[in-house]
Amino acid sequence: MMMLYRLVRMIEAHSEALAACLLDRVQHSELAPSYQNVPPEELKERVYEIYRHLGEWLMGKDEFHLEQRYLQIGARRACQRVPLSELIWVIVLTKENLWEFLKKEAVIERPVEVFSELEMLQLLEQFFDRAIYYASAGYELALTDQALKETGATAKKA
Repeated sequence: MMMLYRLVRMIEAHSEALAACLLDRVQHSELAPSYQNVPPEELKERVYEIYRHLGEWLMGKDEFHLEQRYLQIGARRACQRVPLSELIWVIVLTKENLWEFLKKEAVIERPVEVFSELEMLQLLEQFFDRAIYYASAGYELALTDQALKETGATAKKA
């Protein structure tokens, strides 16, 4: 558990640099061209919050806040006309960015630390799987709300 705590604290301590690195990756990704519709500072701030509070979500398993955060992100990206596939791709990039950081920075000194790293991997996979689900759900809700508003406006005109 100590290794897990140390890894989480290391991620949180480097959250600003991780967010800046991810912003660069997104801006140069051929699979996320619609992210030009997302203000760079907004994206960087959202990702910073995710990395900065990762420990709360991983070790506290705060499902409610995770759900709320990603429902909001999904809805916001739908309003910004970012395709769902690109939203999911950027969440995957967020995870890959974190893995690359951990591979470079995490030093395993004892065999017992391997188990902590495996636990961390499992928790991160659960976190990002849920993030993709909730972001997709938020995206779909925003599209449904938008369609209902458009239908209501059309009905009033008729």
